Amino acid sequence: MNCRAIIPAIIVVGASAGGVEALEALVARLPADLPAAVCVVIHIGRRRSFAPRILAKAGSLPAAHAVDGETLRPGRIYVAPPDHHLLVEPDRLRLSHGPRENSTRPAIDPLFRSAAQAYGPQVFGVILSGAMNDGTAGFSAIKRLGGTTLVQDPADAMFPGMPRSALSNTTVDHCAPASALGSLLTRLVRATDETPNPSESFDDEEATMEGHYSLNPPVSLTCPECGGSLRETRVDSMPVFTCHIGHRYGPENMDQAQVREIERAFEIALRMLNERATLSQRLAETARQKGQALSAQRWETASRDVLDQAELLMKFLSQGWRAPSSDGGGGNGEDDGGGGNGAGA
Repeated sequence: MNCRAIIPAIIVVGASAGGVEALEALVARLPADLPAAVCVVIHIGRRRSFAPRILAKAGSLPAAHAVDGETLRPGRIYVAPPDHHLLVEPDRLRLSHGPRENSTRPAIDPLFRSAAQAYGPQVFGVILSGAMNDGTAGFSAIKRLGGTTLVQDPADAMFPGMPRSALSNTTVDHCAPASALGSLLTRLVRATDETPNPSESFDDEEATMEGHYSLNPPVSLTCPECGGSLRETRVDSMPVFTCHIGHRYGPENMDQAQVREIERAFEIALRMLNERATLSQRLAETARQKGQALSAQRWETASRDVLDQAELLMKFLSQGWRAPSSDGGGGNGEDDGGGGNGAGA
């Protein structure tokens, strides 16, 4: 039996400082038969979160931390768990440990962007109390793809920064106190006649940046020595890279300096993995001494997982680095087909 439920609408809510109180006021006005799923991001970072319990008590909708891959259903509240971005796909949820956005994970913008891409005009985005500007860029994606945007009235917010940023930089359809947003959302959702097709996506370049690590072209190269941005000039046909405090590289030197920095970063990662494995083993032994068998087993599993990752990294490091060789250095020439290790190690 197929238990997938095609939701007619999705409400995505972002909150930060002062936002829990605003969320309580909002969900208190959402009915038990709400024909929409509600996804919530609160800036909790890695801290333990009691938000689902608080929101479930505040209103009539059940609330829980989102689980990766679970089916979206109307009349439920899904809260981003600590240290994970909450993302929306057609008819389901995804969790991501991707890069922090606006210095936080979970962040509001990945939720808003992914919901806009998955549900387009059926998205209702809400920004509540909070400082800074997380959610503003996500609001822009929601509006571009036909969704509806609402903000808590800054005068009603404990921290008005996020609502003010949205009002100043994007198109906001509704602005109201938190206590009025629940009823307003209910009316708007029930007025939505279209049913989304879960196989349809609403293509938008910004909206497809869904909270995962990716490799995009950098704005500029950076100096391997100090990390400053590099300016490229040319001496006849040869490129020369100079940073803003004076470090200078020809092409082959730049290549070798980059390889040295990559190796150094990987060696630091290998050291930290080894130290984490050792720490996990020590904590497992401590748990055993206390008679905490289950905790000891979990720490031992964590140690094995880290050692597996370290093994993969060691294999990668041992392979060396392929780099085009120069005519004047000690590397192989173009015709002997070999790349060799760019750092000479």
